[in-house]
This record gives sequence, C-alpha cells and structure tokens, in this order.
Amino acid sequence: MEGKLYLCATPIGNLEDITFRVLKTLKEVDLIAAEDTRHSIKLLNHFGIDTPMTSYHEFNKYDKARYLVNEMLQGKNVAIITDAGTPGISDPGEELVRQCFDKGIEVSSLPGPAALITALTMSGQRTRRFAFEAFLPSDKKERANILEELKNETRTIILYEAPHHLLGTLRELLNSLGNRSITLCKELTKVHENANKTTIEELVLKYENEAPKGEFVLVIEGKSLEEKRQEEIDNYMEMEVAEHMDIYLKQGIDKKEAMKKVAKDRGVSKRDIYNELLKTEK
Repeated sequence: MEGKLYLCATPIGNLEDITFRVLKTLKEVDLIAAEDTRHSIKLLNHFGIDTPMTSYHEFNKYDKARYLVNEMLQGKNVAIITDAGTPGISDPGEELVRQCFDKGIEVSSLPGPAALITALTMSGQRTRRFAFEAFLPSDKKERANILEELKNETRTIILYEAPHHLLGTLRELLNSLGNRSITLCKELTKVHENANKTTIEELVLKYENEAPKGEFVLVIEGKSLEEKRQEEIDNYMEMEVAEHMDIYLKQGIDKKEAMKKVAKDRGVSKRDIYNELLKTEK
C-alpha cells in the first residue's frame, strides 16, 4: 500500500500557533522532510517529536523529491515542513507535490500559519481580491517584467522582502506603481509584531534614515478601477477623433455604432463625437 504526503504548516513566530493535528501527524509519519533540519530540530525538540528527518530544500528539490516519492511508493508516510509557514508557498514544496500527483500518491494539506494571509487580514487593505508575488525575482529582466505587470494590477498586492533589500524594493515600487497606500507588516505573531499602514513614499523616507530589521510582508493597494479607466481615457484622448473612428470602421463596424464606441472610450457623449467629426469634415 502506498504512503501519503502531508503538508504540515508550522509557526511563523509564535510556537503556540501549531495545530494539534500537525503535532499528531509529525509524530506518526515515518519521515519528515524539512527545509532546514538544523532549524526544524528546535521545533521538534520543543514538542518532544523524535521522528527521523531529512533535508528537502531549493538546491536538492528535484532529486530529493524523487527519493521521497520512492519512499512513499514503498508505503512510507512523509510530512514536509518549511522553516516557517505553509509548505508550497514560496518554497520548494510545490515540486514534491507535483511529483506525488504524477505518481498517483495522495497529498493532504494540514492548514495553519501563512505569513501572506496573516499580513493581509491585519493590513487594513482590501482583502477580497489579492495577488501574491512572494519575493520579487533577483534577475533584473524578470523583475522589471513583473513590476511592469503590477502597474495595472487592481487587486491588493502582497510581497515578501528581507531587511537588506527592503529600501531598494520600496524605491522600485515607488517608481513603478507610484505613491500607493501600503501596509508594512513585520515580526508577525512575535512579541514586536507591527503593521504600519502608510504610503510607499513615507516608507522610503523612513528607511533612508534607519536600517530595517525583521522579515517583512508588504501589502500594497491595487490600482483603482477609476484610475485605470482615466488612464484609458487619457490614452484615447491623445488620438484624433477621426483616427479613433477608423479603428472601428476598419473592423467593419458601421459609422453610427463606431461613434457610440468612440464616445464610450473617451468618456464623452455621442453628440460630442458627432460635432468633432463635423469640424474635421469642414
């Protein structure tokens, strides 16, 4: 009989956030795959868990995943944990899950702490729709592409950042997104937990004069639909009305319908478009 993979969420700061189900599972499985065994042994020792551990991290995730899958095919149950939070979120856990599905191995996720959800819910930003980007890539071209995409993102944006990169990232965000509302969350669930709702520009000024400390989650407001619509109107207004009309006429749309579409694009009345066309025809 095949074994099973358990994704076990571990505390992101406060040890009391671990669930009874996770503790029970970590005690009962045959093997625990940990992102950093030196870090995780402290957690296991704290709760009196002596289940064997093996390392599973970014630099061995493909080969080690194959090994772990083989162990499960032979009937062993495996739990995966990260240094903090839910496995599969901004860590190599997703590769192991993918390989398990490829081999028909059952996967179960045991819910628990996740920094992005913790930060989002306490941020004071909109929570219904959000886009999680984790850490921005270090590759300059890829990073620039993602920042360009985020310019028009209307959902709340969530990023992770380390203290030594925080100021540089804030400057990039200010340059790309403009001076948006942002909530900077740090030391989540710990004694000095803090959520500072302010603006990107204010944070740049703050950290130009003091060194950031702690691990950070950035929760940034998305572009408003009104702002996005105004930008669309501004772009259309740069065109002559006749040129704008031609776009629709070349699609086979009749003149009356084209005028309605142009008026809608530009945020004006159909009469305004008619009058503008009359001027150009004179």
